[in-house]
Amino acid sequence: MYFINKFSCFTCLILLLKCMMAFAQESTAIMGKVIDQNGYEVPYAAVGILQKNIGTTSTEDGTFYFRVTTNELEDNLTISSLGFSNFSIKIKDFLKLEKKEVVLKEQTTNLSEVIVNSVDFYVKNALKNLRNNTVSKNHQLNILYRRWSVEDNLCRFFIEHSINAIDRGPSSYLVRFSVNHARASADYRFVKTEQNIHALKYMEYNNPLRQGINLKSYKWQKTENSTYDNEDVIIAKGVIENKETLSLYIGMDTYKIYKLEVSKVPKQGKSIISTYIYKKNNKGKLYLSYHQREWKGSGILSENVKRVMMSNGKTPPKYIPIAFRHEVYVLNIEENKSYFDTGDISYNMDMTKYTTSYDHSYWEKLSIPPNTRFYNKNIGELVNLYGVSLENQFKYSNIRQ
Repeated sequence: MYFINKFSCFTCLILLLKCMMAFAQESTAIMGKVIDQNGYEVPYAAVGILQKNIGTTSTEDGTFYFRVTTNELEDNLTISSLGFSNFSIKIKDFLKLEKKEVVLKEQTTNLSEVIVNSVDFYVKNALKNLRNNTVSKNHQLNILYRRWSVEDNLCRFFIEHSINAIDRGPSSYLVRFSVNHARASADYRFVKTEQNIHALKYMEYNNPLRQGINLKSYKWQKTENSTYDNEDVIIAKGVIENKETLSLYIGMDTYKIYKLEVSKVPKQGKSIISTYIYKKNNKGKLYLSYHQREWKGSGILSENVKRVMMSNGKTPPKYIPIAFRHEVYVLNIEENKSYFDTGDISYNMDMTKYTTSYDHSYWEKLSIPPNTRFYNKNIGELVNLYGVSLENQFKYSNIRQ
């Protein structure tokens, strides 16, 4: 019996050592900047190892960041963006570069000003082939969702969620999602507008591809031409009176929609401006990689706030401008169902209602994109309100593990 126990302990020790070696596998940061030949930043470029679905999207400042293991050092880092030729370099060679800037060369389109088919033809075929051109089977997206709350033209609250969502692509709706980690700044709002559902769901509902586009509702025209991954791209702009503008970036050979921009004026005094960027997986199918949205409206001050303002000699306005600024990065895609991990399914409610404990070490290890001018502007406004650093706001404003 003693021999068996000793043998079992030895076996367990070997297994434990193997696990430790696997977890200790070296991780290397891949960070840099994408620029054009004139030195200008290239935003929202697809950056990564295409064949392994590893990578990220460059920020609006052209910067990028993600991590690889030693298994990926021999793989190619590929960067692609609308209007430019693809760039490729081995990961190990990129790491040797003294200045980690990737210069993309502009790719001119071969299209003439006269297009044989009408713009409606390309939009119609893009919608017809949407399901076939995208990852339409269940896949998991690891999402970093950021929301800034703006009141009286100043950012007064910031909240960030790490989410796992099961998606079927833009031709359908999310199957389910869970908020795995959350952190929020101090709340300096005085209107404290909440959303009825999670902001992720509004991201869905504001996407015309998921809603279904009525082709005849828009007046379509070609605005310009571009390229993507050696394919000519037509930019089709549709307008519904003064209520909505929709621009689709459509591949003229494949009818793939690489990008869409939406501007809506649902009611007087309100507006929604959205951008959706899609990139290819290792089979050439598209999936969401980046989203940005801003909702603008107005809010009514509470009686308590009005009294405070009047006591300070100020005349309170009836309405103040408010806004939600959203930024979404898809950090990873998982298509193998056996690796799906959505945890406990989240209730659909405002982002502030989630009580996930703040795990500082998790956020330290997460492949968070580099800070941009947009990010720093919002956070700068938030920090300068009372001179409290964002890190201290995270530390004292969240439930800690």
